[in-house]
Amino acid sequence: MSRIQGMFERLRAEGRTALIPFVTAGDPSPEVTVPLMHRMVAAGADLVELGVPFSDPIADGPVIQRATERALGRGVRLRDVLDIVRDFRRENSDTPVVLMGYLNPIEIMGNEAFADLAAAAGVDGALVVDVPPEESHALVKALRGKGLDLVYLLAPTSNAERVERIGAVASGFVYYVSVKGVTGAGNLDVDAVTAKLAELRKRIDLPVGVGFGIKDGAGAASVASVADAVIVGSAIVQRIEDLAESPERIPETIGAFIAELRDAIDGAGGA
Repeated sequence: MSRIQGMFERLRAEGRTALIPFVTAGDPSPEVTVPLMHRMVAAGADLVELGVPFSDPIADGPVIQRATERALGRGVRLRDVLDIVRDFRRENSDTPVVLMGYLNPIEIMGNEAFADLAAAAGVDGALVVDVPPEESHALVKALRGKGLDLVYLLAPTSNAERVERIGAVASGFVYYVSVKGVTGAGNLDVDAVTAKLAELRKRIDLPVGVGFGIKDGAGAASVASVADAVIVGSAIVQRIEDLAESPERIPETIGAFIAELRDAIDGAGGA
């Protein structure tokens, strides 16, 4: 059983919803990321989504784009992100880590090499946002050969055929984008999310995480009542940006925000 599957099964048995924070690896500096990951887990994160810096992050809004620029400016590349995960694993062998990024760095490294190195570092899966299921066969094969999951995005506009196609190849969980647009855009419509998740669960036998547009405890609680996981990215990354000149304060500040989200999610009850 993978760490991701085990995490969701444990939380389901406990009647709880997962909290998945996103941070960009190396933002604002590589030295901050591992302590930040540990602090988020201590505050209640169940899985960490770690962004791989890329020069053309088409799915991301301006907040995460700026984080990517800061990390790239510090020289952080895919191999450095794998090193960060390896460092994290020296003290944490339980919390799943999923890399979020784009295909180009993986293609440069090679699917098989990426899978080998990611597995060796302690990565549990990848969300490659610009790889549709029709073009992901080689990557799926490489990752599954190393016991790694490939997570896919689903959108409000995804039709039944698309949902079923993704459900046939996805593993670990699926990531439902709760608003139309890039990360950090739009306002959360919980009624619409609830209706869409009911449709998705008829066609996908995987946990469903919901992200994009969740900015505070109230939003996290509303999503927690219907989703298997609450995914929060831009709200965290904005707080990191606000403290970019005081990096020593980042783990504590983000940890406090994660604890606030955790309390709100637990207070809402599971899906």
